[in-house]
Amino acid sequence: MAVIDFKNPDWYEEEDINIFREAVHGFYAREMAPHSESFRKNKVVDRKYWNMAGEMGLLNCAIPEEYGGGGGDYRHEMIIMEELVKANVDGFGLSLHNAIVAPYILHFGTEEQKQKWLPRMASGELVGAIAMSEPGTGSDLQNVKTNAKKDGNGWVINGSKTFITGGMESDYFVIGARTGGQGLAGISLFFVEKDSPGFSRAPLSKKMGWWASNQASLFFDDCRVPATNLMGQEDYGFIAIMNNFNNERLTLIAGCLGMMKAAYEDSIEWAKQRETFGKPLIKHQVIRHKIADMSAKIDAVESYMNMICWNMEQGETPIAELSKAKFFSTKALEFVASEAMQILGGAGYLRGNRVECIYREVKVMAIGGGSEEIMRDLAVRQMGL
Repeated sequence: MAVIDFKNPDWYEEEDINIFREAVHGFYAREMAPHSESFRKNKVVDRKYWNMAGEMGLLNCAIPEEYGGGGGDYRHEMIIMEELVKANVDGFGLSLHNAIVAPYILHFGTEEQKQKWLPRMASGELVGAIAMSEPGTGSDLQNVKTNAKKDGNGWVINGSKTFITGGMESDYFVIGARTGGQGLAGISLFFVEKDSPGFSRAPLSKKMGWWASNQASLFFDDCRVPATNLMGQEDYGFIAIMNNFNNERLTLIAGCLGMMKAAYEDSIEWAKQRETFGKPLIKHQVIRHKIADMSAKIDAVESYMNMICWNMEQGETPIAELSKAKFFSTKALEFVASEAMQILGGAGYLRGNRVECIYREVKVMAIGGGSEEIMRDLAVRQMGL
């Protein structure tokens, strides 16, 4: 990894970045946080809030302006994710749409595909999702079973996908399907629109968390798409998938950071108000030590994330560091969420507060985007061991 240029100490705290954070925080706090419980009840973030986010420039903010984006960088994307979860909105589809779906189109789509999809994604008119995981594969994408075969001027797709975030609300999907032999080679990427012949979907119900971010199973039964829906080079989709996983992991690290900060803030606020044995909780040494430990882990995750963002802005792909930061941040989140629940006690166990929501979300962060076990193994392999 490159070394951060500390001759430019304003890289972390540029005035425009602070202004951007304040604007994002204000939008989420004002427009979305008051409706968070409604989103969970309805199992979706209403489309009008996507449109509002688009008007604010919070969708596709790191996509070039020529395609309707904001021309921002990794820091802008991470702030959007961090502030979203701090607002107690578990609509992760919003950030996945931003930081994961759009880059697939930008980096691997044709000019026609970019012009067709990206501006409408940036406005909130269209919502997209990534469909890679399958019932029998999960993170083991080299064993993808969904297949696509050429048929005249198009492709016919058969198979299924599952655990697809935003699966019930999305207008189109970027899917991985096998077009060649087994293993790493032979996987291609396709656009599949929701009204494609032979396509259907069903919601996954009774999830532990992410209630406002719907997940679905997708089914392709002789699903027909035109030849122009192929993304990138045939049989070389696996490389694109692996490259784009880095964005997903960075986004999840930012989500962990935002959740940790929210739990930490609420712990302090509660500890200042709640009195036991004649004094506020915050005056008890055991509570003060918990807060110190929480703060230290937050600082570590934030520093790690900023370092990775900086390196990625220099054009690097620090896979080992991304892998280590992913499992480090989910373990740190697990610790902070547990300590926050202990500080709030019974109050934290009641529905409707951020700590209770965060505590439910810990495990999905540790599994999504590559499990902790896979991240550890990948990190060691990238270290050359």
